[in-house]
Amino acid sequence: MKMLTSASLLALAALVAAPAGARQITIDDLTTLSRVGTPAMSKDGRWLVWAQRDTDLAANRGRYDLWKLDLTRANAAPVKLAADPQLDENDPQIVGTTVYFSADDAIWSVPVTGGRPRRLTDFAGGFNGFKVAPTGDRILVWADRKPGAPTLQPAMVKKDAATGRTYDQLFVRHWDTWADGNRSQLFVLPVTSAGARGNGRAIAATLLGDTPSKPFGGGEEISWSPDGRTVYFALREPGRIEALSTNLDIFAASVDGDTAPINLTAANKATDTQPAVSPDGRKLAWLAMRRAGYEADRLVLTVRDLDSGKTVSLTERWDRSIASLQWARDSRSLYVTADDTQETPLFQVEADSGRVTRLTGEGHVSGVAVGPKNVVVAMNSLTAPDDFYRVGSARALTRLTSVNATKLAGIEMPTVERFSFAGANNDTVWGYAVRPAGATGKLPVAYMVHGGPQGSSNNSWSYRWNPAVFAGAGYALVAVDFHGSTGYGQGFTDAIRGNWGGWPLEDLQKGLAAATQKFAWLDGNNACALGASYGGYMMNWIEGRWPDRFKCIVQHDGVFDARAMAYETDELWFDEWEHGGKAYFQDPQAFEKWNPVNYVDRWKTPQLVITGEQDFRIPYTQGLAAFTALQRREIPSRLLVFPNENHWVLKPANSRQWYREVIGWMDRWTKGGGQ
Repeated sequence: MKMLTSASLLALAALVAAPAGARQITIDDLTTLSRVGTPAMSKDGRWLVWAQRDTDLAANRGRYDLWKLDLTRANAAPVKLAADPQLDENDPQIVGTTVYFSADDAIWSVPVTGGRPRRLTDFAGGFNGFKVAPTGDRILVWADRKPGAPTLQPAMVKKDAATGRTYDQLFVRHWDTWADGNRSQLFVLPVTSAGARGNGRAIAATLLGDTPSKPFGGGEEISWSPDGRTVYFALREPGRIEALSTNLDIFAASVDGDTAPINLTAANKATDTQPAVSPDGRKLAWLAMRRAGYEADRLVLTVRDLDSGKTVSLTERWDRSIASLQWARDSRSLYVTADDTQETPLFQVEADSGRVTRLTGEGHVSGVAVGPKNVVVAMNSLTAPDDFYRVGSARALTRLTSVNATKLAGIEMPTVERFSFAGANNDTVWGYAVRPAGATGKLPVAYMVHGGPQGSSNNSWSYRWNPAVFAGAGYALVAVDFHGSTGYGQGFTDAIRGNWGGWPLEDLQKGLAAATQKFAWLDGNNACALGASYGGYMMNWIEGRWPDRFKCIVQHDGVFDARAMAYETDELWFDEWEHGGKAYFQDPQAFEKWNPVNYVDRWKTPQLVITGEQDFRIPYTQGLAAFTALQRREIPSRLLVFPNENHWVLKPANSRQWYREVIGWMDRWTKGGGQ
């Protein structure tokens, strides 16, 4: 099979089935694409197994099956491994020749070679995830139970006609869930010939907190020792300061319960996460931040010798923040991913020297599976959804799958062109422009601002804000990685602190000017701005501070009133860090300096406001207030509220409605003259 660079492979992926007369991608196309999950590889390197999501439009949900690929056969085709239409098979793990997976609130197993799945567990009360010991004789389960629960047996709840909830400390709600008194805790189940029956027992019942951390922590925060006797896990600091603290620590706990859990990172008051034990059992790696209270600080690869306790910050001199890590099978290096100038490549880090080698070129590596002699990645780009590739030398990749070839047949993806310019502080700022395939003449502009704010408009596929879909609707999409973005060094990321409406707005102003000057096909006088989260904040800020530039604005889950946000949001550490490190009542001017509500008297641009009632990060009241301001100023405006969505829009029918409303609003003001 011919080896290609990752850049040419991803371009090929987008064009593989685009004959003459090809059409543009649509909203309906996007929401029906298959989505591959993180792959698992067998110890011998032969089998690749993953969960694959397909859209069930009738049920308005995604459903999951397990697929496998024989890596020893050239041009092998993926086949289904477990696909019961009544179950959602997910989270596959391979130990020996057995694949373990979750379905129907239970853990199951199936031979990797195929066969009838077997249900292993019978405990009640549900669970959030699991990891099988490398020895195959134990299963670690994490589940929400009352603090200190000795087993998985759910606590008896006395029924009461009253429905009121009472709280004495924060969190009272987090992301999209009201606190109910339960904590994510660890339990071990022995595996016998009969399965993994019973309720198991807790291995860290004396600790208070959530492991994995909430709301997004998962199996990457938990690691077994190779001998199956010790579990390493990340735990968020609990108590009254929980809503103000980013302090996750790495603990070690014996599965036999003969010793109390040990905090290995107590000296660091910032985040320590993603513990991973080397295959030889001699070293523990994890990612560590340095600054407490800052969720976007640089994550440094840290390695501890488990015998001596000696700890080394392995990537201290590499100015990139690591997103994920896995050990090589020989324990001599680690594979990591990190944002790097609008890409998310795979890197290899030598465990002794810290030397970093980039292994992939263009594209976003979203999943990694490490074998004895090969590494397989899930990779996507702005113009191609995820597929699997084998990593070769000199950034060459061998394509293994074409999961959406049939669904993308006849579709021609847009082209992407990069540009850079001198932004705020005379720093180099990068952006890209997306042009619809076959487009001629000048095109209306969709100017998209990313969230985070410590994020990136990078070379990756998205189902929620997909540039290819906007191009398919006839727009040239432009995006800029303003100060605060990731992938350019920690100093560039830090520059947005206390500067929300300053340098980022200057970058956006200069970036749009640079793009329209460079690309003659951009109709700079016919542009709409759009963004969510911090990008939504920037839409409200633009309304008052750059009010004459755009034909329309789309604002999704954006901050409208910094004062209300400071008291309504869930994770207080984020809002307080971003505005200097103090609470609003301690330093109100730090919040008011960049507060959009103070400039409502200048608002004039038609705006579509979108919010979700289950969004506790930027509560829906912020969107409602922005809409009220628009209506009171008699500015053309529209409010879209999703009662069953959080900070994101995830359900297929809602996603389709979201795109129809957003593109319809933009069409009205760029193509319909405001009618």
